[in-house]
Amino acid sequence: MANVIIRPDWQLPEREITAIGEYHNRRSFIKEMGLGVGLGSTILGPRLEAAAAPKLFPAKRNKDFNPRINHTDKRWVGGYNNFYEFSTNKEYVRFLVDKFKTDPWRVEVTGLCKKPFKFDAREMMKKIGIEERVYRFRCVEAWSMVVPWAGYQLSKLLEQAEPKNEAKYVKFYTALKPKEMPGLARLPQYPWPYTEGLRVDEAMHKLSFMATGAYGEPLPKQNGAPLRLIVPWKYGYKSIKSIVKIEFTRKQPNTLWNSLAPREYPFESNVDPAISHPRWSQASERMIGPNPVRVKTIKYNGYGQVAGLYK
Repeated sequence: MANVIIRPDWQLPEREITAIGEYHNRRSFIKEMGLGVGLGSTILGPRLEAAAAPKLFPAKRNKDFNPRINHTDKRWVGGYNNFYEFSTNKEYVRFLVDKFKTDPWRVEVTGLCKKPFKFDAREMMKKIGIEERVYRFRCVEAWSMVVPWAGYQLSKLLEQAEPKNEAKYVKFYTALKPKEMPGLARLPQYPWPYTEGLRVDEAMHKLSFMATGAYGEPLPKQNGAPLRLIVPWKYGYKSIKSIVKIEFTRKQPNTLWNSLAPREYPFESNVDPAISHPRWSQASERMIGPNPVRVKTIKYNGYGQVAGLYK
C-alpha cells in the first residue's frame, strides 16, 4: 500500500470540467431547492466575523501591484473554491463554512528563529497595516482569476521572528478543526493538517503576500479567512488557507500534495506553460467568470521578476 497514490478527485482533464451552462443550471437548481438564500448574499459569505472588520477595510491599493487587467467577478471568487477541509465540490464550499470560527484567531511562528512568537490575526493587521494588491491567481487545474487582495507583505511578518542562518525553508499549517470542517471526516486517508512550504528566499520576496481580505472586505471563510498566503507566481495550492502555524526549518518540509503525488505536485510548483502536468497541458488557462475565455499561460504567471530566484 505504500506505493498507492491517493489522488484528489478534482484532478480532471480540461474536457471534463463542468461547462459554464451546466454550472449556471446547477446554481439555479440549488436555489430552487432552498440550499442558498440568493446569490447576492451567499456567494461571498459568510465572511470574517463582524468584530474583525472595523476601520481596516477597504485598504488603499498599492499602485506597484496593479496590473491593467479586469478583475474576476467577486461572486466567482467567493463561489468557486478548492478547500477540501469543507468539501471536494468547489461550488459547495461556501455553504459549509457557517460553523467555522475565525475570530479570535491565533497563529504561532516557531522553528529556527531567534524570536518565536504568537499573534492574533486581527491585531497583526493593525500592527503592520494592510494594503490592496491586484494579483493574477493560477490554479494547477488550468483555470485562473484576477483578484484584488488586501493584506501585508509576508516578509514584514517573518522578519519579526529573526530567522536563523540555518533556516532554509518556511512551512505553513492550515487549521485542523474537525467539528467545524466537515470535509476532514470524508477524507481520513489524507495527511491532515494541510501543509505547504517555501524556500526562505521565496517567502521573503516582495511579491509573497499574506492576504486578510478581498474586494475591499474581510476575507471570506471559503477563501481562507482570516489569513491565507498568496504566492502569485506559483500554482494556487501553494497559497495555503486559514494559517495557524508558521515554522522555519532546515530541511525541505513535507507538504500535503507533494507527499501524496510528488510527480504531479512538485515542491517548487512555479507556473510554467512549457511543463505539462502529467495528465493535462499547462500551456493555456481558462479565466473563470460568466463569460470564460481561454488565454495562453505566461511563465511565472507573468511575474518574471522572480526569475532570479531560480538561476
